[in-house]
Amino acid sequence: MIFYAKREWFLSVLILLYIMLLIRDPSLLGRTIDFIDYESLAAIISLLLVSRGLELSGIFSRAAPKIVELSGSSDLKLLIFITILVAASSAVIMNDTAIFVFIPLILTISRITGISTAEMVTLTAISANIGSALTPIGNPQNIIIWRTYRISMSEFILKMLPYVILWIVILFFFLWLNGGKKPISKLPLPKVKIKRRLFFTSLALLITNIILIEKGYAVFAFIITMILMIFAGKESILSLDVALIAVFTLIFIDFKELAFLLSETSFPLNTTIRTFLLSAGLSQLISNVPTTVLFASKVKWLPLALGVNLGGNGIISGSLANFIALRISGISLREFHKYSIPYFLIATIATLIVLAI
Repeated sequence: MIFYAKREWFLSVLILLYIMLLIRDPSLLGRTIDFIDYESLAAIISLLLVSRGLELSGIFSRAAPKIVELSGSSDLKLLIFITILVAASSAVIMNDTAIFVFIPLILTISRITGISTAEMVTLTAISANIGSALTPIGNPQNIIIWRTYRISMSEFILKMLPYVILWIVILFFFLWLNGGKKPISKLPLPKVKIKRRLFFTSLALLITNIILIEKGYAVFAFIITMILMIFAGKESILSLDVALIAVFTLIFIDFKELAFLLSETSFPLNTTIRTFLLSAGLSQLISNVPTTVLFASKVKWLPLALGVNLGGNGIISGSLANFIALRISGISLREFHKYSIPYFLIATIATLIVLAI
């Protein structure tokens, strides 16, 4: 029991937080089931199965060396290429989905190049958070803002574009400062035979999941995924991370309760800079989606969008994409924060300067 609690330390923390919130607000017990986001949970499980199916198919072991070759054996070029690839994908398929797709590939690339796994995983999470900020469909918080404020897609993209470019440039500079300039030598990987049925099933399910989830049919997508994986990829189901599902269930409950408790709190949101700082800061505590729900319709949309999107970086609790990246990769919290917190602080200061001007 102690060993399990130590291994699943984050799940243990969430259970403890739930108990503390229950003591603070006994009515939480009656709202617990209602706080679970079943659509999101179904989407997460479906994408977990698809991601695992793609990984087990062997496609990443084939693709990783090709991507390394495109970099010309420069780790800086490789990291920049990955940043652009993940950020561009996240603007279209959402940041959480991009994490599911790219983290297994990133782990393979790290293994054959010797580049720090923690650096590459954190870079991928930051890239996904940044890229998803560009469009109204890039992440859940943007969808909420888009629907609440009834902004056109073109207006949203045009207003966010300068800041997304700024954040990406800072990330490139951050990569350069961290020494991404030495040549890399590709280590050989054993030849892996691609499991074609599993690969094509997983790929078809990935496309199907993206379409159905964006249209609000995540539960239906989950049912289809489970049925097809039973026939084409039982190993994906058998290796499903049950503890991760429990983590996300408690994240929905705990963070929504925190948002509920904070909803009666008065925040000084009368200026653009205050809105940006409070939304970015509160995202570190209760994650960016609950923060968006808390502030939506009460403030101007642009500083709110900037705050919750940039607030997805920094501490791991800022975004669900961070949890997914950490869980799939297995890197430590300290390794993740070694890169994510400095980036968040630098990007926040730069954004404040632009807003002030």
